[in-house]
Amino acid sequence: MRRYIRALTLCTVFAVFSGLYVYSKLFYSDVSVGPKRVFVPPRVPGARRGAADRAGPQNTHWYNRYIMRQRGQMEAAGASIQSRPEPPMHLAVVACGERLEETLTMIKSAVLFSVKRLYLHIFAEDQLHASFMEALESWPGFIRSRFNYTVYSISFPSENAAEWKKLFKPCASQRLFLPLILKDIDSIVYVDSDILFLQPVDQLWDFLSQFNSSQLAAMAPEHEEPRIAWYNRFARHPFYGRTGINSGVMLMNMTRMRSTFFKNDMTSVGLRWEELLMPLLQKYKLNITWGDQDLLNIIFHYNPESFLEFPCKWNYRPDHCIYGSNCASAEEDGIYILHGNRGVYHDYKQPAFRAVYEAIKKYAFGTDPTTSLLDPLENELLGTTHTYCGKSHSLFTKRLMHSLANINRKPPHG
Repeated sequence: MRRYIRALTLCTVFAVFSGLYVYSKLFYSDVSVGPKRVFVPPRVPGARRGAADRAGPQNTHWYNRYIMRQRGQMEAAGASIQSRPEPPMHLAVVACGERLEETLTMIKSAVLFSVKRLYLHIFAEDQLHASFMEALESWPGFIRSRFNYTVYSISFPSENAAEWKKLFKPCASQRLFLPLILKDIDSIVYVDSDILFLQPVDQLWDFLSQFNSSQLAAMAPEHEEPRIAWYNRFARHPFYGRTGINSGVMLMNMTRMRSTFFKNDMTSVGLRWEELLMPLLQKYKLNITWGDQDLLNIIFHYNPESFLEFPCKWNYRPDHCIYGSNCASAEEDGIYILHGNRGVYHDYKQPAFRAVYEAIKKYAFGTDPTTSLLDPLENELLGTTHTYCGKSHSLFTKRLMHSLANINRKPPHG
């Protein structure tokens, strides 16, 4: 009897171990050698985990759907990045006194011809703010879509505000403080209110890419011909180069201006921009004639490595033709930017300059630019050939003809 019990026990034990062996073979039949890896799908930034994410890759169909979804999201993100608008070009102007109409005409020329969007920084006396906004908001939608703007109050350091405001023309020295006021803006084009663009602002903005590692500002020379130049004959202070520089059109990398230590003739150590201006004014205020422009000449006389000079066609003034043509770059390529200093837009001393100003001021948005702007202007210029500037009338329209192509473009859909 005992033998039968022992035999039954042995059979039972054998059966149990046999079952365990078979079960283990079945359980591990689909498992690879080595540590077990769990697939965790990559997170897309900003994406929420859904039910499929929590469930994991139960089968290849789920995995394929996940991959296609992520690929679509990444392609959509790439398309969004590509369609994101370019950063605008920043343009600053200062308007005080009777400069409203002149400034609006300047802005009109900038907006008409430029390709990329503009952001306008308009510094004006408080009584002019409403007039600026009313005029700009009245322009048609396809023009308004090309720019944004902010109107600022005139602002000088409080301890010397009156002295800065009356320096040379009213409020003109405001440009010196743009790097300290527009602290979030990297680069800007500053222009006087009597500027007219005959070429897109884009071409001037491109000079920023030509700056080397030390350059932070660009302007045109005051004169091309030293024999009739002002600075080398009359200035009682240091000035840049042979004939000085004119600040009516000024390109500034304000990030660099805020961080640079400028050499000077007052201390043996460099001074930051905000530390430099008032000491310069105090030292030279009895010797400067052209206000803030003279201060800029002094600064870049001692820091020529920080300055880029661009050709006079980017700042063409009556001085370049009043005694005969003396701007070689304009004679070759035409005038890119017209600067009507000496008040020539508003008198009859230089009728060629006045003709361009009146043509742009009177041009009606949306009309044919050839018949409404170019043809009338050319007719007016033919009547100015009794003056030296009028004899060079073809220079006033040479670039303008190329710039008219984009004048009535519509904003892209979407």
